[in-house]
Amino acid sequence: MSTSFDGLQFPVQPETQKVSSSSTGKEIVAAALSLVDELSSQNALNEKNWRKNYPRHFKALVAHGIRSVNAPITIAKQGLAQAHHSFEFYRDGKCYRLKDVMTVPNIQTLHTFKYQGQSTAEPEWYVPYHGQKLQGQALLEQIQTWEKCGIVETSHADALRQVIAHPEWFDLSDRTMVLFGAASEAGPLTWLAKWKANLIAVDLPNAKVWEKILNTVQHGNATLYAPSTEPLTENFEIHELKNKLGTNLLTQTPEIAHWLAQNPNSLDLAAIAYLDGEKHVRVSMAMDSIMSYVSAQKPDTSLMYMCTPTDVYAVPKDVIQASTQKYQQRSKIEKWLSKSVATASMKHFFKHNSQQLINSDNGKSYGIADCLVVEQGPNYALAKRIQQWRATLARHQGQKVSINIAPSTTTMSVTKNPLLKAAFNGASLFDVEAFAPETTNALMAALWVHDLKNQTSVANPETQIEHPLELIMEGANHGGLWRVAYLARTALPFAAIYGFANDKLPIQQLLGKFKK
Repeated sequence: MSTSFDGLQFPVQPETQKVSSSSTGKEIVAAALSLVDELSSQNALNEKNWRKNYPRHFKALVAHGIRSVNAPITIAKQGLAQAHHSFEFYRDGKCYRLKDVMTVPNIQTLHTFKYQGQSTAEPEWYVPYHGQKLQGQALLEQIQTWEKCGIVETSHADALRQVIAHPEWFDLSDRTMVLFGAASEAGPLTWLAKWKANLIAVDLPNAKVWEKILNTVQHGNATLYAPSTEPLTENFEIHELKNKLGTNLLTQTPEIAHWLAQNPNSLDLAAIAYLDGEKHVRVSMAMDSIMSYVSAQKPDTSLMYMCTPTDVYAVPKDVIQASTQKYQQRSKIEKWLSKSVATASMKHFFKHNSQQLINSDNGKSYGIADCLVVEQGPNYALAKRIQQWRATLARHQGQKVSINIAPSTTTMSVTKNPLLKAAFNGASLFDVEAFAPETTNALMAALWVHDLKNQTSVANPETQIEHPLELIMEGANHGGLWRVAYLARTALPFAAIYGFANDKLPIQQLLGKFKK
């Protein structure tokens, strides 16, 4: 936990005079549940081991959200209000509530530097996949394979087919797209730079970060607008510029918000910044503060989020049916092996992904895909939940919101965790696919284009949906995690063993028969 009291911080707990992300997380989740189920709210608040048991409380958020079409809106309002009243912002030695951050004293003016890409190439799109550049019929066939194997939902496959049928959508010269965390490894910068977009890049004042951003834009056909704390002339080279650009979301929150609100164009705001641990919650809150302020000042602003598949979601009934069918149709060796391992582990491994359907007051039934991975921690879950709440609420209030589940991706932030790296290496054992960053980037950038350009997309608030949570169900590329036969976190440790053993030990031959 950071002890630097500058910028956006978790609150100091009055009882201990210390910062506790667990206490704050419990309070936010409890507040979110307070008006939909008082008992669940109290259970969250009284939880003694938040870091181990947080999944049950995040699952309660989803379960109670399903039961009523009004519940997700209530949950989002309560959770976000508690978060904005809890977090603090420090400047010049003084502490302010985050909800008041846009009116703190000494808000500096940011300057804008314009940088034009050098390419004259027309926009094009392809999907890098296993060393190939998939386009046209080859890409259509791969999309069909992913859909048939349950790696992506049909709505995701259909969205990709739509963008293939409309190559003109990739001309983004009419869009001004703001990337919070522009250099993010899983972000869409590389593609937007090829699609004539007007790009506003928000990222740390770090030479390595800006060298990547500037080089990417230079080789594309987009136009970059970058923030700086001083006015800059157009005569700078990249090796000079990289040391002069950038802003800090955590310490310059109001500056960034005011700078964006003054932009004369309609903005598409993408919350893709990621930081490790408790900083991820703080940067999510910083982005939320900025996006809320800009949206209030510029009502035609659209929002974009990318969800993680390792979370807990409401899902259509057919997803639960497919998971149950997969469990029932396991091979004899899989049944024997999973039962043996489950018994030996006192049923910690290979728990059946048995889910009861939950009836909603809209007359439909939904299930829950619980794919939370405990090792990722409650801070990661809270950071992503804050983004889901804002997306749900913003669309309800009439904003265009693109929010799609991206597949598990072998980014550096994931693969530096040895367990997760090994688990994804062995995920194919359970019909789960982890994607390379360049593949995820191409797919998710195309989905954002789809949501902006296709007026019938669920991103458009004028498109009718039967439940607010259907916004997040649509367009999901979960890599197969929704349809796994087991509770995902009880199968991943075995996938990790398989990943470690793959190509190294004789066990590979035995496990290769696991699915047969």
